[in-house]
Amino acid sequence: IERKSFEKHKRTLVLDVPVITCKLTHAFVERNYKELKTLNPKLPILIRECSGVEPQLWSRYDLGVEKGIKLEGLLEAQIFKALEDLVNI
Repeated sequence: IERKSFEKHKRTLVLDVPVITCKLTHAFVERNYKELKTLNPKLPILIRECSGVEPQLWSRYDLGVEKGIKLEGLLEAQIFKALEDLVNI
């Protein structure tokens, strides 16, 4: 998996992490959050922990446009690919 900075995109990423219902996305955040913040120190990455909610990754763009990807059942490499896809729109 290529690790890179998403700073140039200036977008807000919101990763919803249902701790109880999706251990995979919770583990992804635990393993990768520090590196993502190190590579993207000025990019706000918001983590929301909740239960009973399907895990999703959101990107908010200019003019109030939002795009989300469902993460249920995805592997770590697929979550990184989803992150790249959202940021590169």
